[in-house]
Amino acid sequence: MKVKTLEEALEFVQSVGVCTIFHSEKSGIPALWDAVDLPETGGRTKWGQKVEAVWAWKNELPEVYPDDVYYGKIEGGFAALMTLDYLKEVQYPKAHRPVEECSDLAQQVYEIVRINPNTTGELRKEAMALHGCTKSRFDTALKQLQVTLNIARSNDPGLKNDTWVPFNELFLDWVEGGD
Repeated sequence: MKVKTLEEALEFVQSVGVCTIFHSEKSGIPALWDAVDLPETGGRTKWGQKVEAVWAWKNELPEVYPDDVYYGKIEGGFAALMTLDYLKEVQYPKAHRPVEECSDLAQQVYEIVRINPNTTGELRKEAMALHGCTKSRFDTALKQLQVTLNIARSNDPGLKNDTWVPFNELFLDWVEGGD
C-alpha cells in the first residue's frame, strides 16, 4: 500500500492493526514511514513532505478518527498507531501494568496528570519543581506511563502540544470491565 493521504494512512493502520510511526528494525512491526509515498524533500519545512505528513498524521489520525485509531508508545518506547480493536484485544492485556508497579517518579508524574492533565512541558516543569528530577528522568517516567497504558495523549481537536490524561479517562467504558 502506498500512502499519500490521511485517509490512506487510516486504511494502512486498519490493515496492519499496529504500526510504528517511523522505521525501526528493532520494533518488529510495520512502520507507517515505510508505507508513505511522498517526497522526502519539499514541503513547508526543512524536514520535507514525508516527515511532515507522518508527523502530522500521528496526531491527526486519533483526532479525526477517535473511534478507530489510538496513538501511544509501545514496548521499547516506539511511537505507534493502532486500531482500537488491537488496543483493546492485544495491547492493553499485554502492556497494561498498574501504576503502582511503575517507578516512584512515574507514580508521582501520574498523580500530577490525574489531578491536572497538561502538556508535556508543563508536566515536566511541575515534576522537576516538586520532585527535583532531571529532564531525562522525567522523560523516562512519562514514557513508562505511556507504555504501561496509564496515561494517553488527549484526542481533543486543535491541541498544538501533546496533552496527557489518565488512560482510563479516555477508555473508561472497557478498561473497568465494560465493553
